[in-house]
Amino acid sequence: MTYEVIARGIVFLIFDEIDTGVSGRIADAMGDIISSLGENMQVVAITHLPQVASKGKSHFVVYKEQSTTHLTRLGEDDRITEIAKMLSGSQIT
Repeated sequence: MTYEVIARGIVFLIFDEIDTGVSGRIADAMGDIISSLGENMQVVAITHLPQVASKGKSHFVVYKEQSTTHLTRLGEDDRITEIAKMLSGSQIT
């Protein structure tokens, strides 16, 4: 699903798991397209694909504790770890 929000003349695009059912070269191409859109506007992409996530400049992890949802911005080392988890599961190899 895609959302477009205009606030104070700035366009924000929010992609909510639009890459469902996509993998491999197509996922990599989608990551490139989303990244290029981000050069001219604010883009948020919610994804489980490392091919898409690795193209981003800022990364956040979303997690739940009981009934509360948390959003945490990742530093460079944590970003690399999270993308590695996407590639190999909870045990990073």
